[in-house]
Amino acid sequence: MVIRFFLLFGAVSMAAAQAAPPPPAQPVPAAQAASAPPQASHDPVIRFEDASDKAGIDFTHSFGSRQLGSLLEGTGSGCVWFDYNNSGLESLYVVNGRPLDDSMHPYPLKEKPATPPHNHLYRNDGNGRFTDVTEKAGLNPDMYSVAVTAADYDNDGFEDLLVTGYGKTILYHNDGNGHFTDVTAKAGIKVDGWAISSTWLDYDKDGCVDLFVGRYVKFDPKYRAFYAADNYPGPLDYEGETNQLFHNNCDGTFTDVTEKSGIGAYVGRTMGVTAADFDNDGWDDIYVANDRTENFLFHNKHDGTFEEIGNDTGTAFGQNGESTSSMGPVFVDFEGRGVLDLWVTDGHYNRLLHNTGKMSFEDIGASNGVSQTNGQYVSWGTGVYDFDNDGLLDILIFHGGLIHLIPQEHTLFRGMGNGKFADVSREAGPVMSVRTTARGACFADYDNDGKVDAYVVNLGAKGTLLHNVSTDTGHWIAIKLVGAKSNRDGIGARVEVVAAGKRHTAERVAGSGYLSQDDGRLHFGLGSATTVDKLIVHWPSGREQTIENLSVDRVLTVEELK
Repeated sequence: MVIRFFLLFGAVSMAAAQAAPPPPAQPVPAAQAASAPPQASHDPVIRFEDASDKAGIDFTHSFGSRQLGSLLEGTGSGCVWFDYNNSGLESLYVVNGRPLDDSMHPYPLKEKPATPPHNHLYRNDGNGRFTDVTEKAGLNPDMYSVAVTAADYDNDGFEDLLVTGYGKTILYHNDGNGHFTDVTAKAGIKVDGWAISSTWLDYDKDGCVDLFVGRYVKFDPKYRAFYAADNYPGPLDYEGETNQLFHNNCDGTFTDVTEKSGIGAYVGRTMGVTAADFDNDGWDDIYVANDRTENFLFHNKHDGTFEEIGNDTGTAFGQNGESTSSMGPVFVDFEGRGVLDLWVTDGHYNRLLHNTGKMSFEDIGASNGVSQTNGQYVSWGTGVYDFDNDGLLDILIFHGGLIHLIPQEHTLFRGMGNGKFADVSREAGPVMSVRTTARGACFADYDNDGKVDAYVVNLGAKGTLLHNVSTDTGHWIAIKLVGAKSNRDGIGARVEVVAAGKRHTAERVAGSGYLSQDDGRLHFGLGSATTVDKLIVHWPSGREQTIENLSVDRVLTVEELK
């Protein structure tokens, strides 16, 4: 069997691949990690800087009114990194609210802006700068947008967009020439009410990605019964909603299988959703983070239907059996065990759910200190990446007031090994201490330098591009998947990287964290390893590819064998 793999060509990515490798990291031995002081002198130092102005990203979020006054306005919006023009560089699309009819806002604007606030597409120009190409791309919908995800739903080699929001959901087809076309009606996507986070997954493994759309509540702008201190009615003041599942017919159209699949039997208040194979049976499952309602874990039964097992697996409620204010879920293998754990940001205590490998999870957020540290904040957008490439995953969390525009600083936990973390927030650069009212966040190595960056949407304010300028970082490799029998994006593929005796595992997902989606390339920090001994790709089709003895510090494209 001949295994083919290709470098992702492009000026910046080639420069990253050919540049002199960074000095080898010397991580703390696992046995000492729990007690070692954070950021010892010989450790990599994780730092971020605000690169928004330098990059030319001038996005200001709008909730459409003079002051915050409703659940709709306080939800905020998200973003997505995606390579829409196949340049080898991740571009940024950020969605936005806008003024609606005055009856929708308790405090409507006295003067409407001549140009309504809108979504923005920033094309990555490859020199650390971006160009706003929204109008040229046709991505300025007349809607109150909330969330966005990207996937090549028709397998034509170009990533498409799904924009969700209040009263409208739009599927944009990427025409391959820098322009997008609204194909919502043609594709058979019909979503009523308030759509929020969504995710793509190939739940029946037919080679075409299907679509799960979360819905929040049955919002009634005229309902105004609340205590003054509450500022506005909360999620429990409105009826919950069902979510929707659309099966991809592999011909550019979709069929609503919400009821047939069993998804429609469950009413919740969805905030964030993600999909991955948590039980290693080869079929993707769906996790739904609900607001003040028990969370859902839909287990894939391999026959087009799902079974809700949140309560049985320990993922439905908080540690004390309470319905939490869950925001952003992330499936990730924290400890290199080959199984996906679950990280969920929350309005109270964030949860780190350890996958036991026996169809259950244990909340270890309290035992490792992550939950207690964040208990003083409201947590929203989040990303779990090896920001210093030392071979251990770190956690970045963005915070902001829940029902008031109360700005908060943000937190970063550096992985120390053995499931332990150190709070290095205040040493990670001044940008981490700038207080904002954060909401959605998306993560990508936008300049292909091997260090993962972030963009955060701030409620009613200018967003922030956090450029990763960490020093003394380790080696790395990033994997872009191109499916053949599997879906083109490789969504649902499991990738294992073995280097220096350590195994790293990740799954290609679409939709993660709060209202957002990250760079589709899988990033692995390798520490001092100068070679990848083995790369194994488990494709959704069931095929497996193995590549050995790979050089590091580069972006690698792996095509599924036909």
